Amino acid sequence: MERRARRKRGPASAGLALIATTLLAGLSTSAFAAEEVAKIDTGDTAWMLVSTALVLLMTAPGLALFYGGLVRSQNVLGVIMQSFTCMAVLTLQWILFGYSLAFGESHGGWIGGLDFLGLAGVGQDPNPAYAATIPHLVFMAYQGMFAIITPALITGAFAERMTFKAFLVFTLLWSTFIYDPMAHWVWGVGGWMRELGALDFAGGTVVHISSGISALAAAMLIGKRLGHGHEQMPPHNLPFTVVGAALLWFGWFGFNAGSALAANGLAANAFVTTHVAAAAATCGWMAIEWLQRGKPTVLGAASGAVAGLVAITPGAGFVTPLAAVAIGVLGGIICYYGIRLKESFGVDDALDVVGVHCVGGIWGAIATGIFASKAVNSAGADGLLHGGPGLLLTQVAAVLATLVYCFAGAWLLLKVTDALVGLRAEEEEEYAGLDLSQHSERAYVLGSVAD
Repeated sequence: MERRARRKRGPASAGLALIATTLLAGLSTSAFAAEEVAKIDTGDTAWMLVSTALVLLMTAPGLALFYGGLVRSQNVLGVIMQSFTCMAVLTLQWILFGYSLAFGESHGGWIGGLDFLGLAGVGQDPNPAYAATIPHLVFMAYQGMFAIITPALITGAFAERMTFKAFLVFTLLWSTFIYDPMAHWVWGVGGWMRELGALDFAGGTVVHISSGISALAAAMLIGKRLGHGHEQMPPHNLPFTVVGAALLWFGWFGFNAGSALAANGLAANAFVTTHVAAAAATCGWMAIEWLQRGKPTVLGAASGAVAGLVAITPGAGFVTPLAAVAIGVLGGIICYYGIRLKESFGVDDALDVVGVHCVGGIWGAIATGIFASKAVNSAGADGLLHGGPGLLLTQVAAVLATLVYCFAGAWLLLKVTDALVGLRAEEEEEYAGLDLSQHSERAYVLGSVAD
């Protein structure tokens, strides 16, 4: 009887065991599937968090000190304030709608949709469309740092004469209607420049050409500083500028090597090419300045370093270190003459944004079409020197489209800003300096202020 009872209970027990096993297997499979969908690499994430911080450092203190040292003493706080404000205002623009316009689902290759509005759907899991091993939030934050520094670069062109309220309005408009679409065209899935095959590893077109050519529009439209061409307007603090340039050089490792979006060999290549190009451009600028003017200058060395960093940006992850030497040396020399050419046209680009960022960005994009190699990055293409002349033509097309869109767009947005709040400070405000007229502060107080 006991055996019979056990036999009767046997099938029931076996059934329960089967159900339990199936449930456990299902749970394990679900957990495994979830792990596969959201497999975060801690090394990649750590590197991208550091890179994000490095790019933020480029705006302030990097760019803030670089520009702050170049202006006259009565305008240093105004220039620093513009860079610092970009970090605050454009962060909010980016998380509210800017990121969605740049990286949301493509609408005809021209603009992203509103699927990430207010960071909806942007969380701790990766977005495999852009970066499969880091949280989506990290990718969003990293790209946001590019959105911050790009319009900050333009401020050097209208330094010492645009009102703060005009700066705020123009910067928000430019970020929304110029930067966000450009980022989508080049980096967004489905963006038309990306589909065309244009290569821009870390922002040659998106950051440097766009800001540089927009700076030209701003300098032309707002006009020259009072006394320009008749009064000496030397930099008031070159040590500030050199420290700023050094911080930009340091932060640029996050800017370029971070664009690999992983801690891997490609990041290492971009890291090395970035450093090599900056060094080569510094030497190139010093050499040509020595030949042309009899002595190399500290300002020239700092400007050369930035020119090399700009020039290597689009190709950092596509070219070899040896190619980076050529890109850097030529970048320093080309940007040196770019500034001289701009001066011959009488345009008051106060801090040489056009000569360094626009000219350097153009050279960098074209150089990518010449030196790029699939041996460095299989996701890229071979340039002219590696049997791919088509890439060079594509790069030229992307450069021309960027120049036309960004110049015309910036001109229109400046006109809109002028109609809304006016662009330029009053003469007495400009003579007094923007520190006092726009912010009621002075950077330097000498002697006693007591009555």
